[in-house]
Amino acid sequence: MKTKKVFLLLNGEKPKKLPNSSNYDLVCATDGAYQYLKENNIKPDFISGDFDSLEDIPISIETIHTPNQDFTDFEKILHLLHQKKYHSIDVFAGSGKEQDHFLGNLHTAILWKDKLKITFFDDFGTYFFGRNELTLSNCFEKTISLIPFPKATRVNTRGLLYPLKNKDLTFGIKIGTRNKAIEEEVKIRFETGALLIFINH
Repeated sequence: MKTKKVFLLLNGEKPKKLPNSSNYDLVCATDGAYQYLKENNIKPDFISGDFDSLEDIPISIETIHTPNQDFTDFEKILHLLHQKKYHSIDVFAGSGKEQDHFLGNLHTAILWKDKLKITFFDDFGTYFFGRNELTLSNCFEKTISLIPFPKATRVNTRGLLYPLKNKDLTFGIKIGTRNKAIEEEVKIRFETGALLIFINH
């Protein structure tokens, strides 16, 4: 069965170019990001949030009010998508602007990494929390960074200029930034912890 894909726009630094929304089964945005969709003539299936950053609430689009201030708009919309049985989420505008928001979005992504496949996109590339064993395709000559959150044990890689073999990565001690792919396929495996993988164009 084909996995349904979601295009989700947050209220961070807006990408210079948005993807073709017709490639997605569902298009949605947090309330503050709706205006950018409107400017690009993209009509979302729904928007959600506390609507504190939206001047005019559209009447022709489903709006889901989520006023609970104990959670961010990103957390709340992921919960909605999970309830709606969507599990593959492409997130745009998740970084940039105020960096505490960016770190908050990473915090949210790590909370949901076992329930949802969340991939962030920006003008420089993609990033996501990887499974314990994965293969990346079309990587040749791309810059790849492995950032533990806060630790990933016994990390092994193949296809990188500087391979890792049973290395423990710990934020503040040792991380794996700015490596270079020397093959089309890059294989990454680790035993425990969480590993944020950046693939820069």
